[in-house]
Amino acid sequence: METIIPIKGKVTYPITLDASVWIFDDRKIELDEFLKFNNTSEENENDYIKAQSERFEQERTGIKPPINQSIKRFEKEKILKGSYVIPLEPFISNSEPLVEGNQVQLETNNGEHVVLSIEEALNGFLGFALNGKPLKDDGPVHFYYGDGSNASSPYKNISAITII
Repeated sequence: METIIPIKGKVTYPITLDASVWIFDDRKIELDEFLKFNNTSEENENDYIKAQSERFEQERTGIKPPINQSIKRFEKEKILKGSYVIPLEPFISNSEPLVEGNQVQLETNNGEHVVLSIEEALNGFLGFALNGKPLKDDGPVHFYYGDGSNASSPYKNISAITII
């Protein structure tokens, strides 16, 4: 199955996303943690920034717990078994939507289209892994609203994102 998702349409820079490499991206969020958040991606981003700053400070000061190897092994195992989402905002922002592009169309493998406002898309998240595996049956990605309102039934089989 193809894991490539183009962002196209009314954009300055059409870009291509590869969902198979997001497992290595620091912007990913565990699906369970995402579902605990109650508001917008801004709050989620603040939590992410806080975690990253703590990690940076630990690296900068050289403070390493004596069980560091165990933590690395645990994190590796956790990554290989976890379910993850990633914010859509950085990808849309990098494509630089044109002023007249005020809606986002999610295109599915079976030819269906879901139209969202640009704000909904910017606050949204793409699910790309379930139980450590890529979404092969109903992927390559799922779309979740930033508030998690469609957590039980995300938009599935998304194969392209078009700014309209």
